[in-house]
Amino acid sequence: MPGCCGPTPRNTDPTKYSAVFTSRFSRSIARRYERKGLRPVEQRIVDFLAGTGIEGARVLEIGGGAGEIQLELLRRGAGRTENLELSDAYEADAARLLADAGMAGRASRRLGVDIAEAPDAVEPADVVVLHRVVCCYPDYARLLGAAAAHARRAIAFSYPPANPVTRAGLAVGNGLLRLGGRSFRGYAHPPRAMIEVVRAAGLDPVYEYRGFAWRVSGAVRRDR
Repeated sequence: MPGCCGPTPRNTDPTKYSAVFTSRFSRSIARRYERKGLRPVEQRIVDFLAGTGIEGARVLEIGGGAGEIQLELLRRGAGRTENLELSDAYEADAARLLADAGMAGRASRRLGVDIAEAPDAVEPADVVVLHRVVCCYPDYARLLGAAAAHARRAIAFSYPPANPVTRAGLAVGNGLLRLGGRSFRGYAHPPRAMIEVVRAAGLDPVYEYRGFAWRVSGAVRRDR
């Protein structure tokens, strides 16, 4: 789900996600990654998690799209990755990227699994990633709470700043989606409240990146 739009509350129909996050969108992301590598925000997520110690770790990425972050974490020493996705548009590109990197046997992908709605359907992982996903979900507390509960060691998530510029842009984007008859909406959730959800799940925030369009928060399990 790389982007900043999501479904209306309690509506996780994969076909509706696929209407926005299309195969064309996936191809553009995969091709850019093949040409230029990770974007700066994605690189910061990888660097933070690698710094927590990921040798042999199991990685869970929620809404990982074509899987670029997972590939880089595997290259940095992670043992296995699992991707939860609500759009089927990324599967062909994800499979190709994994095959080209010789890592197809170290990654699994699951469609239609919403960890906020069905947390027991997902196994815990050493590290959990949510890149450009929290802004796609109406109930940030439920999503982040479930994600953090699944993180044995660390979690990293990105989100847009909740400032007037972002809110204005989302209002315009949501208006266009509404006019187009789509149920997807984007959200600028309060950063402090999101961090408190992670803290309440037993992880201490230790990393923050404040970019113009995206911010990153990283936290580690306090009882490690």
